[in-house]
Amino acid sequence: MKNKFIDLISLERPEGQPFYVSPISNRMYFIIKKIMDYLLTITGFILISPLLLLIVIAIKLDSPGPILFRQRRVGLNGVIFDMYKFRSMYKNADSTVHEKHIRAFAEGKLDESKGVKLKSDPRITHVGRILRETSLDELPQLLNILKGEMSLVGPRPVVGYEADLYDLWHSERFNILPGLTGLWQVIGRSNVSFDEQLRLDIRYIRNRSLWLDIMILLKTFPAVLSKRGAG
Repeated sequence: MKNKFIDLISLERPEGQPFYVSPISNRMYFIIKKIMDYLLTITGFILISPLLLLIVIAIKLDSPGPILFRQRRVGLNGVIFDMYKFRSMYKNADSTVHEKHIRAFAEGKLDESKGVKLKSDPRITHVGRILRETSLDELPQLLNILKGEMSLVGPRPVVGYEADLYDLWHSERFNILPGLTGLWQVIGRSNVSFDEQLRLDIRYIRNRSLWLDIMILLKTFPAVLSKRGAG
């Protein structure tokens, strides 16, 4: 994949020497990143509060069930936490459908040229389909950011059964807080392979900087608006 934005380092040998980051610069980066997370998240909550109210009403009118959906995800250093999303599925939907899909994706059994998201999922509600196509179902994760469980930018938090499919070198993606958006989300969305997604996550971790975070945030909006790889 030729792209100046991600042409940062080679990951041909992920088991090789670890990428060196100065302890002082690394500490300052995380301090400033945390401040930026809180300021942007609080500001965002205020600005989008009318939109959040409309989504809440739409979900309640569309189908019975809770407004928010909680799912156990793997976070920093492998710690499990509850990640929030707006409910986009019918109540008590069977999760084994998604688990089988993820396993097929990891084993390279999906046609990646057509995207790797689960299509025509009967578990998704009418409103839920719109929320997923626009990524609005992810907005409650701003709460996870305020709780210190996530950041605005970082590798997406994964479910346990997906983490179980990782090779040893993939565990590097758990070295920082998971994010609301990340490098592979703005580059390929869901149109890149399982291995490439993980490599992009590790590229981000090894080259993390405030400037890279800002660039990813700026590129997130056009990626979401284009609905590229969404749904």
